[in-house]
Amino acid sequence: MITISLCMIVRNEENGLGRCLDCVKDIADEIVIVDTGSTDRTKEIAAEYGAVIYDFEWIDNFAAARNEAFSKATKEYILWLDADDTIEEIDRVRFKKLKETLSPQYQSVTMPYNLAFDSEGKVTSSLRRNRLVRRDCGFQWVGPVHEYLAVAGNTFDSDVCITHKKDKVHTDRNLRIYRGRQASGEEFSPRDLYYFANELRDHAIHEEALEYYEKFLQTGQGWVEDNYQACLKMAECHGNLNNKAGKMNALYRTLNYDIPRSEFCCRLGSEFVEAGEFQRAIYWFEQAISLPRRSTLGLQDMTSTTWVPHLQLCVCYDRMGQYLKANYHNESALFYYPTHPSMLHNRKYYKELLGESFSELFKVS
Repeated sequence: MITISLCMIVRNEENGLGRCLDCVKDIADEIVIVDTGSTDRTKEIAAEYGAVIYDFEWIDNFAAARNEAFSKATKEYILWLDADDTIEEIDRVRFKKLKETLSPQYQSVTMPYNLAFDSEGKVTSSLRRNRLVRRDCGFQWVGPVHEYLAVAGNTFDSDVCITHKKDKVHTDRNLRIYRGRQASGEEFSPRDLYYFANELRDHAIHEEALEYYEKFLQTGQGWVEDNYQACLKMAECHGNLNNKAGKMNALYRTLNYDIPRSEFCCRLGSEFVEAGEFQRAIYWFEQAISLPRRSTLGLQDMTSTTWVPHLQLCVCYDRMGQYLKANYHNESALFYYPTHPSMLHNRKYYKELLGESFSELFKVS
């Protein structure tokens, strides 16, 4: 069985830290906490779990703080978490099995990072992160903000999921860090250009966001997943600026980086719905349904291959007066999201329109 050091950086995390440490206290053999200036009970809570606590002066550099935490680890492998992360019970069982069986041939282990959920708790957005790494490899974090762990060697793709349960209000902290670096004249890496653009978009600074997404893409050095997402996010920015042509061009630009993906198909289909071109919309929503789920470290939107395209197909067929098909796709959407209020309303509507026997006939079992 391998041994594990949990390494975390924290600041004013009294609300979520206990929950996080509870889920991993019998998995980690050591808990290393680097505190960057807490003024609440964070360090007191960490101490209750037997954590070794270090103070680190905050210098607007997440990688520096994480590398400090990694440097204090003493066990064979290092696990990193944020204070608003947790591990559900089914994944704790998987993690314990992983700890017992992981081969030393692997230098790193990736785990799905579940980021968003529907009202039933089903995962709607997820990506893979390098989450568990061998300490003797000396892997380092890179980047003052939106940092990443630079790994090499053999990687094992685990089914252990880490669940993100954000418990803090979004702030402009990251944007301020980028603004400071921008003001100092620092030359941004392609990754920084992309994440700076994301921060600008998140704060509705759409025109400047478009400028930095373009700078990022023009480098020709971006990761394909970031290139693809940049195009989708440019489409959002153009949409918020009421630039229809720019929005469509940005959507089509995704095809420079990969074959059509379900997210692209759904967004393009929605444009045709808005234009009243339902046959064209149907084509793209059917493509979204038929595409296989990708195996990638990049962000995955589960809704774009499940209930969203089915619901949109329901809309299309309803507008065309093809109510049996509309009902079928509404029931298909409900198969994935049984409590969605709009789709439940549609079910009642089609039962009244088609009669109980027709509605029952076209339910998805």
